Amino acid sequence: MLQACLNGNRARSEHPALPVTPDQLAHDAHAAVLAGAESVHLHPKDDHGNDSLDSARVAAALGAVKREVNTPVGVTTGAWIDADPAARVASIRRWNSLPDYASVNWHEDGAEDVAAVLIERGVGIEAGLFTVDAVRTWQASRFAGECFRVLLELPDELSAAETVETADSMLAVLRRGPGSPRILLHGQGMSCWPALRYAGELGLDMRIGLEDTLLLPNGESAPDNRALVRAALDI
Repeated sequence: MLQACLNGNRARSEHPALPVTPDQLAHDAHAAVLAGAESVHLHPKDDHGNDSLDSARVAAALGAVKREVNTPVGVTTGAWIDADPAARVASIRRWNSLPDYASVNWHEDGAEDVAAVLIERGVGIEAGLFTVDAVRTWQASRFAGECFRVLLELPDELSAAETVETADSMLAVLRRGPGSPRILLHGQGMSCWPALRYAGELGLDMRIGLEDTLLLPNGESAPDNRALVRAALDI
């Protein structure tokens, strides 16, 4: 499965084609799915381009995208949006339009509280695991069995060899634990394309988009999300 991650916690100033408004997100989601993406992950934003959990912002983004695509659509719940876990939980309780899934970063304060309210609302959970310690913390969580997918998220500034080594370390711990969760492996910045190649070799789910990289595999600036999806599928 290839997921398109359309914008992330980025500003429009970082790339002229970064989708920010609901209409821009809908356009890019449509183009990415036509190019071959099977799932969409997005960050709803406010009028200043900042990530938002506000009910109206989430509903506007989801409504626009779901009118254009018939694939699962997910959102972020990142702690950078609001450092107070109780405030994030309260925002999710107010959502009147629900995504198919939401990502929960297990290293963040309040991850289990956020997971609990998502389950209560009937929203699927992607567990974002950035480190080996986060993998272990997630495995010990009472919510581990409730997450339909695990995101192994590799940091920027890794060489291709370091990307594989880091992925192997996380996968080894994950596979020694209980259950057989579905795994999506992806990188950011320098590790993005090596992680995608390695995920393909291992038969894992993958993702690509302007959230994770602004560059094509050859180092040139990516025109848009559609070009990134096509490059990923070419690989």
